[in-house]
Amino acid sequence: MYKKDPESPWTYKPWWCQPWSILLTSITVISASWTLTKTIWITAGVSIPVLVWMSYFLLLWPRLMRRHYQQTQNSVSEE
Repeated sequence: MYKKDPESPWTYKPWWCQPWSILLTSITVISASWTLTKTIWITAGVSIPVLVWMSYFLLLWPRLMRRHYQQTQNSVSEE
């Protein structure tokens, strides 16, 4: 049976904010930009903010949340 990791920030997020949905949305938006315009400059203009958004929510945010959970656990156990 699948056990939820209490330190995983994804445990508390709805389905539309899960890693697979963020990745799928990013790929869809970038692909749609290329399909509709066939212009590298427009696609690059769309891709850069989308990739920054995706990187933040898939790489940086989970690390920050895990660090926060660990600090919270440490402060609770010290009391």
